[in-house]
Amino acid sequence: MILTMDIGNTNIKIGLFDGTKLTQYWRLASKRTYTSDELGVLMTTLFHSRNVDMGQVKGIMLSSVVPTINYTVEHMCRDYFNVEPAFVAPGIKTGIDIKYENPRELGSDRICNAVATYTEYGGNTIFIDFGTATTFGVLDAGGAFLGGCICPGLRLASDALVSGTAKLPHFELVHPEHVIGKNTIANMQSGIFYGYVGQVNYLISRIRAEMGCPNAQVIATGGFAKLIADESKMITRFDGLLTLKGLLTIYNKNFGGNDE
Repeated sequence: MILTMDIGNTNIKIGLFDGTKLTQYWRLASKRTYTSDELGVLMTTLFHSRNVDMGQVKGIMLSSVVPTINYTVEHMCRDYFNVEPAFVAPGIKTGIDIKYENPRELGSDRICNAVATYTEYGGNTIFIDFGTATTFGVLDAGGAFLGGCICPGLRLASDALVSGTAKLPHFELVHPEHVIGKNTIANMQSGIFYGYVGQVNYLISRIRAEMGCPNAQVIATGGFAKLIADESKMITRFDGLLTLKGLLTIYNKNFGGNDE
């Protein structure tokens, strides 16, 4: 079995694959204060709760946008799985032509999303990851990564609205029934949600125009993807496992996909 871990700013997404089949999926908080033993005990508990033998893990592929936790995760993998993990980093084979001015600047999670998007859905495709930040990526017909854009995530935007004002209260992120709210909370919810959907739709329209591909598919992933995809008519597919699928594909490209 192959273990994949997507280490983000808010959560660590974990997927266990048997061949190409995802058999287990977990989420942990991305705590910078974890020790390798604390993280190892958590992983041990997760595996035991599903009656899965940790010794079945023969390969580990990691993506991380939180460098300060990488050392901890590496040691946990060695100590608790007896496996040397591999990171999505410069030099790893992805099969994707990255047309960034400096490809080393591109986040490993976006590389994984690009790989999975092209493998699953083909080229002339836009993928959007709704996480702590919302990232847009663009693939041409041949699967080359052309670039994209980054904006604050839905939670960051709502937190900024509250922290930057003196009297506005904290509120829950929901899909409001109406744009015209009848109280302060409803006003904030509709403004953030529908404003964000409008931003996403506008960016998709501009990207499609610059691509010269008005019918480019749009794939959504990430923690807030389903919430936005349910309202936006321009998002064609929701794939909550996109990054983990990309990690598995990259593992197979580099290590042969043989987990026997």
